Amino acid sequence: MNFSFTSEQDMLRHSVARLVREHYDFETRRKVARSDAGWRPEMWAQFAELGLLGAPFSEEEGGFGGGPIEAMIISEEFGKGLVIEPYLQTVIIGGNFLRHGGTAEQKEEHIPRFIGGETIFAFAAYEPKSRYDLSDVSTTAMKVGAGYTLNGQKSVVLGAPFATHLIVTVRTSCGQRDRAGVTVFLVPKNAKGVATRDYPTVDGLRASEIYFENVAVDAAAIVGEVENGLPLVEKVIDYAIAALCAEAVGCFKVLNEATIAYAKQRKQFGRPIADFQVLQHRMVDMFMAAEQAISMTYMVTLKLEESDKARKLAASGAKVQIGKAGRLISQEAVQIHGGMGMTDELNVGHFFKRITMIESQFGNTDWHLRRYTELSNG
Repeated sequence: MNFSFTSEQDMLRHSVARLVREHYDFETRRKVARSDAGWRPEMWAQFAELGLLGAPFSEEEGGFGGGPIEAMIISEEFGKGLVIEPYLQTVIIGGNFLRHGGTAEQKEEHIPRFIGGETIFAFAAYEPKSRYDLSDVSTTAMKVGAGYTLNGQKSVVLGAPFATHLIVTVRTSCGQRDRAGVTVFLVPKNAKGVATRDYPTVDGLRASEIYFENVAVDAAAIVGEVENGLPLVEKVIDYAIAALCAEAVGCFKVLNEATIAYAKQRKQFGRPIADFQVLQHRMVDMFMAAEQAISMTYMVTLKLEESDKARKLAASGAKVQIGKAGRLISQEAVQIHGGMGMTDELNVGHFFKRITMIESQFGNTDWHLRRYTELSNG
């Protein structure tokens, strides 16, 4: 199978890599993460100017004719800089909800503003007791006249402090954990009855607890099928998992390079520690884990538009490999760097935290291993 990239994709990678290198050095990223705003709107505007926000959309949709591979390239380069801006939440998740479930009216209204950087989405799916189960939805939407009224709470909604709109999963019928009866709504964050509590996460991002109290929305706000929104949600999350795996690959590459460089200059007993065979073996293990993660990321990216079962198997398989590789690479990087590996002044600890959060996002290693087993035996 040919895994080579086109000249256009290579140019995209070089462009994003240069952007991250010039505007997302470690010290700048650390200052932004600690700032009151928690992100840089001017960087988001630059993403829009470079066409990164429209890369996954086809030309017919007003985008730049990209797709999952372009999203993978951008996500990997963003991973190398620990980019804080909500690209995953807005472009990958929000964009794919519009692409795969949005009506013609919704696409016409949102995609131009989306590509221009004016509209920012956040995905509000998980609840305080739902863990990783996307069908465990207790937030309700009661039909009132021609519209609906939303009530409930969503937890750890990443990117919500910056968002203009929320993509919300609600229950319109059936029991709390039934697959049927889930509907997806697109809700303006400034809608009456929406309250948020914002906070920083351990990896330097921002999230919110979101509360809906008698929030009135029109039926035109529904994305996808009424009471059958879960298949769309699962599809979009698998696209997000592929992009998240690519981001992790970017993190792995930086950690491996940083560890090798440190081992060459750190001396013990008068010799660089890179000369010690036991550390050489450990760094080779790190390299092999990263290469396997790259292969799995390519695989899931290429299978996103195949059948539902093939897509789910690929997403869970990749997430398991990324989780295992992330644990090995990040822990070895910290240990080889010694006590300074977890200090705030060194980028290794920040990559460790981000990789740890990636492992648990959209289902941890154990959860996806069970899903892969169930799908394989089903």
